[in-house]
Amino acid sequence: MRHRVTGSKLGRTASHRRATLSALSTSLIQHKRIRTTLAKAKATQRTIEPIITRAKLAYQSESGSETKNIHARRMVSRFIKDPVIVRELFDEIAPKVLERNGGYTRVVKLGQRDGDGAHMAIIELVDYNETVTKKSKQKKKAEKTAAATPVKKKKDKETTDQQAEEVKKEATTAEAAEESSDKESDTPEISEKPDDTGEEDKSDGKEKEDK
Repeated sequence: MRHRVTGSKLGRTASHRRATLSALSTSLIQHKRIRTTLAKAKATQRTIEPIITRAKLAYQSESGSETKNIHARRMVSRFIKDPVIVRELFDEIAPKVLERNGGYTRVVKLGQRDGDGAHMAIIELVDYNETVTKKSKQKKKAEKTAAATPVKKKKDKETTDQQAEEVKKEATTAEAAEESSDKESDTPEISEKPDDTGEEDKSDGKEKEDK
């Protein structure tokens, strides 16, 4: 019986579970939204919320003085190993969530996965929802344009081929017309001369009668 024990084991040992949650928390801070199973999303939410609170309190204490809260950074670095992500947490995310009293993340259920039927979910930072959706829309738009460009090129190629065929047909018809006109000009014209033999015979007969 697991009385008074919170959280889920996630089917892992303690060290493996800690490494998994560390990787998920690092990815969430870096990308502001990740897609995982519902159990992992809930475990990540319970893990990342205290870390963001520590960073927010450290930022509040640093605002009045010029010195940095090194202790808070070292405590966070024990769980998040990437120093760039730790710097982003304290310098970018902490000022953004300064006026929020908890509830920095949101878990959205997506339904079951096709392969094994696992319940999927999205965990995201609440204050970065608009930024992430804008980036995803831009990414989808870029993918659509990239997929549409080969079709457009194919259509353009077909139209150019059709135009080339039409020009070729016009050229052949023009050549045929020129050849026919040349043939007509080369044929000799038969001149129809009047038959004067009958008239001469008639004139000779009249002369004989007169005589």
